[in-house]
Amino acid sequence: MGRNAMSGKGRGLGIAAVAVGLVGLLLGLGGLAYARHAFGGSVVSSDSMTPTYGPGDRVAYERTDGSEVRRGDVVVFSAPDRYGFDALVMERVIGVGGDRVACTGCGASARVTVNGKPLEEPYLKGGEAGGFGMPSYDVRVPEGRLFLLGDHRANARDSRAFLDDQGGTLPVSAIRGRVIDDYTVPAVLGTAIMLGVVLVLVAVGLGIAAIVVRRKARAAIPPPPPWAVQV
Repeated sequence: MGRNAMSGKGRGLGIAAVAVGLVGLLLGLGGLAYARHAFGGSVVSSDSMTPTYGPGDRVAYERTDGSEVRRGDVVVFSAPDRYGFDALVMERVIGVGGDRVACTGCGASARVTVNGKPLEEPYLKGGEAGGFGMPSYDVRVPEGRLFLLGDHRANARDSRAFLDDQGGTLPVSAIRGRVIDDYTVPAVLGTAIMLGVVLVLVAVGLGIAAIVVRRKARAAIPPPPPWAVQV
């Protein structure tokens, strides 16, 4: 291969290295930044949400404004003024602003109603809606607040434990995210990040190849003939 051809190949490899590297950085850093902004992860530390989520379960949540959550959503929130710690707490949204949430009696006979209609709760631990020893309640949820309960009603320190504070409701501003069971988007983001890493490594390889080819091209220059040397 001639010197000009080798030099041209070196430049081509260098350009390819830059292009592939930029794409890799865009995918990797962009995907990582978006994932950290849009999603979070946590480990369940109590059995207040069993059988849906048990201690030690790893869960992912999408960061969302509390005003966007709906009845039935499982959310994570921070309420240090109630619980005495900053760690995330997980509970299920039962009522949103304007709803009337009620439960009379306790134990197996209890039934939660929302706006006068019995709530279907197939997720309950042992099918128990009230929780032994828990108080009856009839709460009108203020606008901008949520009424939250655990799925294991007999062992959940939820809105029922704070009925003297605006009916146990929580401000939507306390919500940090909505727990997700569909990992399609996080998986796509993870794939994009890994692809970005691979492309950056490929770019490094192309850059090394470009340097090697350029050195060979310079080494291929023949020395000047003796008669061309001037003294």
